[in-house]
Formats: sequence, structure tokens, C-alpha cells
Amino acid sequence: EIEAKYNKKMQVLRDELDLRRKTEIHEVEERKNSQISVLMKNHEKAFSDIKNYYNDVTLNNLALINTLKEQMEEMKKKENHLEKEMADMLLQNKQLTERLQRAQEQVSELQKKLTHYEKDKEALRNTKAHLKVSQKELKDLQWEHEVLEQRFGKVQAERDELYQKFTKAINEVQQKTGFKNLLLERKLKGLFNVLEKREVELNEVLAASNLDPSALSLVSRKLEDVLDSKNNTIRDLQFELARTCKAHNDLLQTFEAKLEAFGIPRDSLGFRPLELPLLGQ
Repeated sequence: EIEAKYNKKMQVLRDELDLRRKTEIHEVEERKNSQISVLMKNHEKAFSDIKNYYNDVTLNNLALINTLKEQMEEMKKKENHLEKEMADMLLQNKQLTERLQRAQEQVSELQKKLTHYEKDKEALRNTKAHLKVSQKELKDLQWEHEVLEQRFGKVQAERDELYQKFTKAINEVQQKTGFKNLLLERKLKGLFNVLEKREVELNEVLAASNLDPSALSLVSRKLEDVLDSKNNTIRDLQFELARTCKAHNDLLQTFEAKLEAFGIPRDSLGFRPLELPLLGQ
């Protein structure tokens, strides 16, 4: 009876423990399934975030590559334009050098012609005065040549800086063009002054020498030759001044078009075109 009683208790206890074990196993399985579901959701969310992130990175990289390509093409266009402008500047410098050489040759010829009129002390004194004026003109031309050489070296040095200093290059071109115009205007003014002085001195020499009509005619013809040579020089300088003004205005129009292309108002820099001089003035 005792054995049967305890067997019965043992069976009841076993059933209770088995029921508790099943209940705990069921709870553990539910928690496990819940954790698995949460982990799967988290992993799916993380995978979606990573996918979106790398998609955004890929799109941004493609947009950046396209932008850099466009910038590279624009820089190549700027480089070609600046190289063309540099070639034009070199050509202008060569032309000015040739004109300087011709002017020096004209000064040498004028000096030779002036030596033929040295007949007395008064004529010698006048000739020395003319020679001083011619030497001054030669020094001015030499100084102008040195200035042009310095400008040429400066332009070569500034060629590598034009990509970052576009506005500064515009100001320097305008200043250099104005400086060239100032030199040409000074040269014209000096030639007019020399012409007036020579006319006065020639009248004084003719009045003091009392030449016969034939000699006077010969002197007049030689004087007309000298005046024609001077007038030709003045006309050449006037044409050079007009051409320089036109080149400046054309270059200014090109820069203004480039400023408008970049969205910069042309009035913000205050540039003005040069007035073309009238022939004979």
C-alpha cells in the first residue's frame, strides 16, 4: 500500500514536472521565435539602409564625374582661348619691334642729311640742336623698345597665372594698352614740336644766309623731302595708334562677352572703350 501510494505520488509529481517542462519549452520557443523575427527585421532594415547608402554613393559619384568632365572641357576651352590671345600679343610685339627698327633707320638718315647744311657757326649750332632733338627721339624709341621687351617677358610670366587671375589679366591688358597709346601720343607730340622748331630755325638760316634763288630752291626741295618723310612717319604713328585703340576695344568686347557668359555684369568692372583718334590730330 505504501509502495502504491508513493508510486501514485511519484506519477503525479512526474506529470506536474512534465507539464512544467513542456510549458517552459513552449515559452522558450516563443521567445526564440520572437528574437529570430526581431533579428530578421533588423537585418532586413540594415540591409535596406546599406543598399540605399551605396546607391546614393554611386549616384553621387556619377554626378561628380559628369561635373568634373564638364569642368575639364571648360578649362580646355579657356586654355585654347588664352593661347590664341598670347599668339596675338607676340605678333603685335614683333610688329612694334620692326617699326622701331625702321624709325631708327629714319633717324640715322635725318642725321646724315643734317650734316650737309653745316656751312657756318649758326648752321652748326642749329644742326647740333636738331641732333640733340633726334637723340632724344632715339632715346625715347629705345626706352619704348625696352618697355616692350619687359612687357613681353611679363606676359610670358603671367601666362601660367591667367587661369586663376582672369579679372586681373583684364586690368593689366587695359593698363598696358593705355600705356602704349600714351607712348604713341608722346611720340606724335614730340614730332610736331620738332617740326615747328625746324621750320623756325630754317627761316632764320635762310634769312641770315641770303642764298641765291637756285640755292634757295635746292634747300626748299630738300626741306620738302624732310617734311614729307616726317609727315609719313606721323601718319604711320597715327595709323598705329588707331590700330592699337581698335585692338584694345576688340579685346575689351571679347572679355565683356566672356564676363556675360560667366554671369558677371560688365558694368561692375568699369571698363570703357578707347576713342579712335582722327587722322591729322
